Amino acid sequence: MSDVPSSLEELIGDYLGAERLELDDLEMLGQGKGRVLRVVIDGPEIGVDHLAELSRGISRLLDHESDLDGSYTLEVTSPGLERKLRRPAHYRKSVGKEITVKTRTEVEGLRRHEGILVVSDDDGMVLDVDGESRRIEFDQVRSARTVFRWERAPKPGKKAARS
Repeated sequence: MSDVPSSLEELIGDYLGAERLELDDLEMLGQGKGRVLRVVIDGPEIGVDHLAELSRGISRLLDHESDLDGSYTLEVTSPGLERKLRRPAHYRKSVGKEITVKTRTEVEGLRRHEGILVVSDDDGMVLDVDGESRRIEFDQVRSARTVFRWERAPKPGKKAARS
């Protein structure tokens, strides 16, 4: 969690924990009057109405207990279909899913890697890239996210292709 006081992370995390939800990520984006405090919440069945309710609750909490100076916009969201992977916990939740990773330096001759996340530990991950295992350490990662692929529905009257 970046550029946000740890006391704020604890405050919001405790509030969400009482709601049986998880603070998935917390970050401050932008500068000056354009700052955005993004709160990413994870849990079962989080809908738009639930996010709006949580946003109001977090806003009230921050108004009374906040360690933030100056103005900012509060954005409360869920991870979405293609989620950023920034912490080891994000990678552990994504084991078995397709991800794309951009590295700071070349790993096996490449800086962009796409495959199935097979294993994740505190230091890095193993991807299955076209049947080959590729170890990437977290300190080598520039950015990473899950990949969502829309499956095309078969045309009416046609059977789905089997693999």
